[in-house]
Parts: sequence; C-alpha cells; structure tokens
Amino acid sequence: MSPKVDVHPVDEILPPGRLTLLGIQHVLVMYAGAVAVPLIIGGALKLPKEQMAQLINADLFACGVVTLIQALGFWRFGIRLPVMMGVTFAAVGPMVVMAGNPDLGLLGIYGAVIGAGVFGILVAPLISRLLPLFPPVVTGTIITVIGISLMRVGVNWAAGGNPTIPGPGGPIPNPTYGAPLHLAIAGFVLVFILVVTRFVKGFLANVAVLSGIVVGTLVAMALGKVSFAGIQEASWVAVVRPFQFGLPKFNLVATLTMCVVMIVVMVESLGMFLALGNITGKTITQKDLSDGLRVDGLGTLIGGIFNTFPYTSFSQNVGLVGVTGVRSRYVCAAGGGILMLLGLLPKLAVIVASVPPFVLGGAGIVMFGMVCATGIRILAGVDFVNNRHSLIVVAISIGFGMIPIVADKFFAQMPKPLAPLLHSGILLASIVAVALNVFFNQIKSIEDAGHESAQATVSSEA
Repeated sequence: MSPKVDVHPVDEILPPGRLTLLGIQHVLVMYAGAVAVPLIIGGALKLPKEQMAQLINADLFACGVVTLIQALGFWRFGIRLPVMMGVTFAAVGPMVVMAGNPDLGLLGIYGAVIGAGVFGILVAPLISRLLPLFPPVVTGTIITVIGISLMRVGVNWAAGGNPTIPGPGGPIPNPTYGAPLHLAIAGFVLVFILVVTRFVKGFLANVAVLSGIVVGTLVAMALGKVSFAGIQEASWVAVVRPFQFGLPKFNLVATLTMCVVMIVVMVESLGMFLALGNITGKTITQKDLSDGLRVDGLGTLIGGIFNTFPYTSFSQNVGLVGVTGVRSRYVCAAGGGILMLLGLLPKLAVIVASVPPFVLGGAGIVMFGMVCATGIRILAGVDFVNNRHSLIVVAISIGFGMIPIVADKFFAQMPKPLAPLLHSGILLASIVAVALNVFFNQIKSIEDAGHESAQATVSSEA
C-alpha cells in the first residue's frame, strides 16, 4: 500500500453532493451583493429592462469565472483559498459619475475597467510587498474592522434591506424597514442556525447557514413574504458574449480614476487574504498574496470584456468559512460553477434572487460576527502589557474604521476623487494601523537594533 499523504484542509476535495450544497450556501450569502452594483449602474444609465437583465447575467457569469480562477488557480494567478469573487462597491461612486457623462456612458466605464484591470495585474507584486507591514497587531485590527463593517450589512438585511428606497425626488425612508415580522424571521433564522450548530454533528452542521436560509425562506413563503416576480419574463437560457454593448471607449482621466480604485480594492483584498489564511490555518506568503491580487486585476479585465465591472474577494464569505469550519477551496470553486450556471440560466437566477433580505440577515449576523471574533482572537495574542503602543495602534485604527459606519457624511465636503478611500472603513483602518505600527513599533525596533549594534561594537573594541 502507498503511504497516506496528508492533505491540508484547504486542498481537500469533498464528495460531489457535499461540494454542491456547500457551494450553494456560499452563493446565497454573496448573491445580493453580487447583483447590487449592476442594478445601481444600470439604474444610473436608465437602461431598459432587457439590458439590465443582460448586465446581471454577465455579472453572475463573470463572478463564476473569476471565482474559479481565484480558488483553483493557474500559473501565477489565484490565492488558492476558499474565496468568492464579486463586483466591488468601491467602484460604484466613480462609475455613477462616468454614467452621467454623455462622452463616457457604459462604454466609457468598460474602457476604464479594462485599463484598471491591466494596471492591477502589473502592480500586484508591488502591493504584495507590503506583507511585512502587517504583523498581528495590524491584521487583527483590520479583520476586526472588516467584521464590524460587515455587521452593518447583516443588520440592514435583518431589518428588510436598505433603510431608504428610490423616490421621485431622491431617496425616501423604506416603509417596511424594521417591520416586526422581518425582525422575527431574521431572529428565527439566527436561532435555528445556533441550534443546528450546537446540537447537530457532521455534514448537517457544516450547512447550518444554508439550512437556516432554506427554512427561513419557507417560513417567509408561508407568510406570503416571498415574491417570484419576473420569473415568467426571464428567459431559460442567456448567452454572455464579450463586448455585447459595443466596443469600449478609453478615456485617460476615467482610466486613472479606476486605477486608484484598483489600488483601494487590492489593499482591502490583502487584508481579506490574511484573514482567510488565519481562519484556514494556511501560511500566506508574499508569493501567495501576489498571485491572489493578480486575480483582482485579471477579474477586472474579464469584467470589462464581458460587460461587467471590477472584481474583488467578497468579505461576506470569509465569515461563512469561520462559521462552518469547512476550509476547502473546492467548495468555493463549486460556488463559482453555480454562479456561471445562474448567469446562463436567468430563470434559476430569479429564484435565487427571491430569498428575502431579512432571511439572509439572520445568517449574516452569525457570519459577520465570526469575522470580528477572528480579529479579536488574533489581537489576544498581542503583548499589550509590555508594549502599550500596540494598544494605541488598535484604538485609533478602529476609531478611524468606524467613521464611515457611524457618520457617513463625515467626509462629505472632501474632494470627490478621495471618496473611494475616505468612505471605506476597512481601508482607513488599514492605512492608520500600518502607519501607527510603523511609527510606534517598527521604527522603535530599528532604533533598538541600531543601539544594540553600537553597544556590541564598543564592547568588541574594548
């Protein structure tokens, strides 16, 4: 008999049935976020319904392709971790501005996205060199802020979606936001997931989140709170073709703007990859980071070619890995295949999209809380007793990370080009944590090393 080879849980290939169910679980968690950006940009461009459908189909298809590349990897592309890829919200602001420019429009957006994708591929090795700037005090802080930032998403889901909805003269309060029934169903899903996690063992415990979403959806259906509107109009099969809306237009200013967004996206991805490495127990090297960040660029390039937008790793799914304990990257690869299928089968996509936000909210609170708890666990290993400066790094960084969450108009009067930076709590926390750690800890280490070297020199001369 040949000796048994130990396989890291990240590289474990699960049976097809389990892979499929776990992949569906990942898709349900990120689906709402995946289709939100096409809906926003399509609305800004006032596209007709059939073209909006094409945008969503293209987005889901590209999500699947890029997820497969990131999870499975080829050559120097792919972090080879359980990562789901989706359209980044960091690019929404600049793209909405481009949509309002008659000289750019949708084709101008695609030109900027393609240019930013090429730029992202080229600069990925440079961004990955930042790894030494991310010791535990920094990564723990960033991961904690990621969880806190995501919690806002989960809480809004539980209340029924966004607090505001589009109105004739602008956003108006959502009349169903926070409805007692929404909160009750979200609470039921949360309790169901906790009970399954506590009392059920084996595979069923791994799909506790999926089980909660399915049961919650059935309860919502019984109460008449699930709508399958649009399923009749949706076609059975949709073909996603490159440059379906026409050839892209390239504009230097628009491309440079999107390249700035690309840097923002890649710094956020770097923190996400470090979080996943910690959760999965996989050591992340600079080469791994470079390979993963290249897919942000390649995914964005693919997005521009296939009529969609910039891509990044979805932080929602990081929490799911922590909740389920399933670390296999092939689960996310299965999720990628399902996303491609949804992009090619619009009727199936409508069914998945019919899961109410408040059902997802119960699951979201569990998952996003797990991300925050992971950051706290990393910080628990930091020596705050003998190095009080680390406490300052954590305190100030979390404070900056909270600004966009608790006061979304805080930077309203700052220059618009800075919006991708200033409105990302994760990025603000990352920059402040790195800068403060360098100031308080790494410069001090260099000074101490220099002092010790000088003492050694004096001793040898004596």
